[in-house]
Amino acid sequence: MQNDWEDFYCKEVLSGSTPVEIVLETKHSLAFYHTRPYYEVHIAVIPKKHILLITIKEEDLEVMKDLCGVIKEAAAEMNEKYGACTVSTNIGEYQSNKHMHWHVHFGKRIRD
Repeated sequence: MQNDWEDFYCKEVLSGSTPVEIVLETKHSLAFYHTRPYYEVHIAVIPKKHILLITIKEEDLEVMKDLCGVIKEAAAEMNEKYGACTVSTNIGEYQSNKHMHWHVHFGKRIRD
């Protein structure tokens, strides 16, 4: 598992150290425009609690339900505006940050 200092979402975003442009915020979730977008329109959606997707516990179900609702709303808005979007997440070595997060994006890839 990563050290706390490696968790950008807890250390920087949720603490307010790195300001973000919020798309939607609820009690348990935060959707914001990605700070380093890979796509023309790129939203990150995170739980406000540090959770790993593969270690979700029953006590996290309320957070997960809320998170899924925020992902759904962000995707629906993007689909309405652009006619399509991609919703994705990564696990394990594919994740640069182990704090569970989802990407909702549209358009061409703008960086590698």
